[in-house]
Amino acid sequence: MKTILLTITLALANLFLTAQTNSTEVSTEGTSITVTVSLRGTGGHILFGLHDESTFMKAPLKSASSEIIDGKSTYTFNNVAPGSYGIMVVHDKNDNKRMDFEPSGMPKEAYGMSNNTMSYGPPQFSDAEFEVTTSPLDIEIRL
Repeated sequence: MKTILLTITLALANLFLTAQTNSTEVSTEGTSITVTVSLRGTGGHILFGLHDESTFMKAPLKSASSEIIDGKSTYTFNNVAPGSYGIMVVHDKNDNKRMDFEPSGMPKEAYGMSNNTMSYGPPQFSDAEFEVTTSPLDIEIRL
């Protein structure tokens, strides 16, 4: 159990430590992915990370932060090349640009991923995976 919690902790910390940097484009040509996060909490920001299979649970291809307004936060990833991707998000309540954890390793802040799959243990790319074509996508993630 400790190994699983440590793996989740390290992976999510790595993802969200990169969220404060300016996002880098995945491609100069592509489509857009608009991600809307619905949550009950207020305050802080939502951190977004766009991943492919090789970067999942590591540094994202592209990351961003967005304000929470009326229980929702929205961000659009532009110029995303066709392919398979996954999105991970965290509610950064204290605006420290990273996910916080209890001493036991359990997350203090809410998080989620595309397809809204939550399971025990580290998230898997196959659970968050979706296909990008040439058509814009709208994705909703619940925390």
